[in-house]
Amino acid sequence: MKPTRFDALPIATWPRLRNLLDGQAPGGPVINMTIGEPKHKFPDWVGPALVEAMDGFNSYPDNNGTPELRGAITGFLRRRYAINLDMDNQVMVLNGTREGLFNAVVALGRTGSKILIPNPFYQVYTVAAMAIGAQSVYLPAWAESGFLPDLDALTPEELNQTSVFFLCSPSNPQGVVASEAYWNRLLTLAETYDFKIFADECYSEIYRTAPPPGALQVAAQMGADPERVVAFHSLSKRSNLPGLRSGFVASGSKNISRIKQLRAYAGCPVAGPIQHISAKVWADDDHVVANRQLYCGKFEAADRIFAGIKSYNSPEAGFFLWLPVEDDEAAASKLWTETGLRVLPGSYLGQIANEQNPGSGYIRVALVAPKEEMQRGLNILRDCLYK
Repeated sequence: MKPTRFDALPIATWPRLRNLLDGQAPGGPVINMTIGEPKHKFPDWVGPALVEAMDGFNSYPDNNGTPELRGAITGFLRRRYAINLDMDNQVMVLNGTREGLFNAVVALGRTGSKILIPNPFYQVYTVAAMAIGAQSVYLPAWAESGFLPDLDALTPEELNQTSVFFLCSPSNPQGVVASEAYWNRLLTLAETYDFKIFADECYSEIYRTAPPPGALQVAAQMGADPERVVAFHSLSKRSNLPGLRSGFVASGSKNISRIKQLRAYAGCPVAGPIQHISAKVWADDDHVVANRQLYCGKFEAADRIFAGIKSYNSPEAGFFLWLPVEDDEAAASKLWTETGLRVLPGSYLGQIANEQNPGSGYIRVALVAPKEEMQRGLNILRDCLYK
């Protein structure tokens, strides 16, 4: 395997945005609707929980997660998805999910294989593929295919060479939920062609009506091999704690064993006090319901603001709008220079494949700001681009 050339890595999203906008003065008071950093309040008891666990900073933390935390995680999975996982062998604690997504590819992917990635996508997917000498194959998520990869377009030759298939549901940026039928079809392909599904489910608790089905849930219902699915969850979006850097990975015991082995050498365990807080947060659902209600109010406000605009698609879940425009970079520049509104060109989240970038012609707008500020930003956007 050739070593990764870090000068060949794709240009990251945020430096590209700064290059586009920062040389131009904003045309009004700045409203930032780019990054998906939750701004709702986290539970009031998080601070006191940290204080009561401060002595934990004096000890090396448990690399795989304390029994208290792993028990809280499996309890969450049982309540949310009606699945029973072994807390000792089927879950491992992560410093957020980015670390886990990358290291799981290193631990479980195959050098020289294909790694299938929805396009647009989270860039860590393709950087992880590069790290092990695998080939990223970008699967377009067009509106025509429901903003999910078209599974029927995959060829047997391609699938036979696949080691990992990434899927984010609810999806970033489109806010689309993979149905049970979609997961079932994907799991059937994984069983037939012997690849693993990496289910990025960080937005699973932000939805409008029905809870999105999970990959592990559908796998259990099908009786599929538990090693087929590697699921990733985080407290960043669920509990408005992105700075906590706390998440987990869940899968079959063989997969988790291999990830643990790599983590023992190449990972960084979550600090003991953070694990203490995380256990309490995973065990509590009340704050999650309240958080979801706030986002539902924002969805409803967005629907009212964009009512009558035929190209508007109301998201099922997540906290982004994926808005069609004629030219995404031009639209982002126009909003910035004329109004001070900062949004993300969709092409920065996609990759050119077969001479097309499925993110082109869209802008991503984060609904994380306080509701009044968000509504002001959406009204400005509508009047600037759609009237």
